[in-house]
Amino acid sequence: MLVRAIKKLPRRITVFLWMIPFLRMAFPIGMNSPYSLMSLLSRITTKTVVVYQPAEELAFSMTNSLMAADSYFPITYKENILENIFGVASVIWIIVSLAIILLLAVTYISTLCEMKDATHLKENIYTSPKVISPAVYGIVRPKIVLPALLKDSNNDLVILHEKAHIRSLDNLWRMAAFAVVAVHWFNPFCWLFLKEFLADLELACDERVVAQLGKNRAKEYALSLLESKQGTTVFASAFGGARIRTRIENILSFKKMTRLSLAVFIALIGVIFYVLLTNAG
Repeated sequence: MLVRAIKKLPRRITVFLWMIPFLRMAFPIGMNSPYSLMSLLSRITTKTVVVYQPAEELAFSMTNSLMAADSYFPITYKENILENIFGVASVIWIIVSLAIILLLAVTYISTLCEMKDATHLKENIYTSPKVISPAVYGIVRPKIVLPALLKDSNNDLVILHEKAHIRSLDNLWRMAAFAVVAVHWFNPFCWLFLKEFLADLELACDERVVAQLGKNRAKEYALSLLESKQGTTVFASAFGGARIRTRIENILSFKKMTRLSLAVFIALIGVIFYVLLTNAG
């Protein structure tokens, strides 16, 4: 969150930083490192439990932030009351988690069903009176669906934007993000991360489009974005979306990266990945 606050860093690079919380929340086991941020935090807040110790120096561990257990295979809690609390909490967690997954599944299926009435224009491009903002629907065979009343003058820019979403598999990453949130719904940071991640997907897509269009058509692209109607979609990458002002400012201040700056950004992200993805060790 702190790194992405640096405005000079291009969003099409910093968007990859969202792999860090995703991997942390999806895989509880990580590689140990003395240079990990967890090495510092473990001294005061966590207890690292080694789950695999090979003959070589490489080792993996999982972190218990609560320190509520005496032993871990199987878990033996320090106090009976802790076991009761976690027992009740686990039931609440799985009920809410399954409810969120069911809601997302129903939303996804109903959205695809609505798109069956869309009129085919060409290739994978369709038009429908049911949508108010251009968007990409679907993951396996994504469709670009345009509002029926969309101005023809903006079609090329809109389609270019949606094709950029398809090439980047943004709908797949959106679904993965919602799946992680369904598991970690009790964590308030998850919802904050989801909101910022979806915003970064759009900013990164805008930058890829402007890089393809060139600086001369950046203002035209920003204008078409300003004129677009806003729509809220869950599993669809929309042309409009939230934070229009932020996106326009990002488009108008866009600068192409040099090879040196690209190498520096990649090295910076590599260091951040190493420090934040490794466990104490």
